[in-house]
Amino acid sequence: MSEKLLWLDGNALAGLLYESFGAEMTAAVRRCQSCGTQSELGAHRAYWGAGAVLRCPVCGDIGLRIGILPGRNVIHLAGEWTFESQRP
Repeated sequence: MSEKLLWLDGNALAGLLYESFGAEMTAAVRRCQSCGTQSELGAHRAYWGAGAVLRCPVCGDIGLRIGILPGRNVIHLAGEWTFESQRP
């Protein structure tokens, strides 16, 4: 019997991340607070529901939660995030 895929890679959240942060975020690096793994957001596991969740690709701990509400996104970050953005 085949196992149903319940998650996508973090690249599936590229549009929502851009909308929330105003920059391309899938190449940003996150260090997991539980296992210490450093990986790009695009390599994390993405789950959709009432919002979006990114989980560590190694241990599954939550790295990002985005609640999608009318007119706004509510964001919770966990772990250590590193990203760069261009100044105007």
